[in-house]
Amino acid sequence: MRIDVITLFPDFIDGCARIGVVGRARERGLLEVRTWNPRDFATDVHRTVDSRPFGGGPGMLMAIEPLRTTIQAVRDAGGPAKVVCTSPQGTRLTQEKVADYARRERLILLCGRYEGVDERLLGAMVDEEISIGDYVLSGGELAAAVVIDAVGRLQDGALNDAQSAEQDSFADGLLDCPHYTRPVSDAFGEVPAVLLSGDHATIRRWRRKQALGRTWLRRPDLLARATLDAEAQALLEEFRREHRAGMD
Repeated sequence: MRIDVITLFPDFIDGCARIGVVGRARERGLLEVRTWNPRDFATDVHRTVDSRPFGGGPGMLMAIEPLRTTIQAVRDAGGPAKVVCTSPQGTRLTQEKVADYARRERLILLCGRYEGVDERLLGAMVDEEISIGDYVLSGGELAAAVVIDAVGRLQDGALNDAQSAEQDSFADGLLDCPHYTRPVSDAFGEVPAVLLSGDHATIRRWRRKQALGRTWLRRPDLLARATLDAEAQALLEEFRREHRAGMD
């Protein structure tokens, strides 16, 4: 897969894409990340990419022309691709959306800056706006790095154990279950006995119940959107009974 990032800070994107799972995916030839700086496509001597908004108000807006030229150059360099702009006005990034991006051969990320991007360019050349949360950052580079990391780790062969991605939080619409490692006994507590039993069916059931219960406690909004089969409903009710009993 190839991800092209349009950014005023290419060094930041390049640095983030060199480390961890994403760096390994790039080394293995599973993911290609390229950066494009709109200043390189500005036509004036000052390489201007922004201008004051009509109607007054503080701040600056990313102007149409440098971005239009940049996006077209990116498309010409690799063919058609979905153009996604990182923006607090965008729809929330979810694991489902990440999985959709990961199945594509190519993705173009436009990093917003200043007070945003001229609305006319968004309407004409951007396919989708996405947000990583209900807060405002100084620019879209951090959000783009999040997208690259989330998408990169889903490329086949990026993770040393493919099951790791399948068991992540949100992979099935739920939060992940609790995890434990050595030592078995510590001042902070004991590892649950079920995880030491060697009974894989029982362990699977326990993990599923804990994932359902944790989602119920922490993210009931996710649970409300999830489709639960009869087994999952029974496990969730069992968790609820145990949780309430523990509070008595």
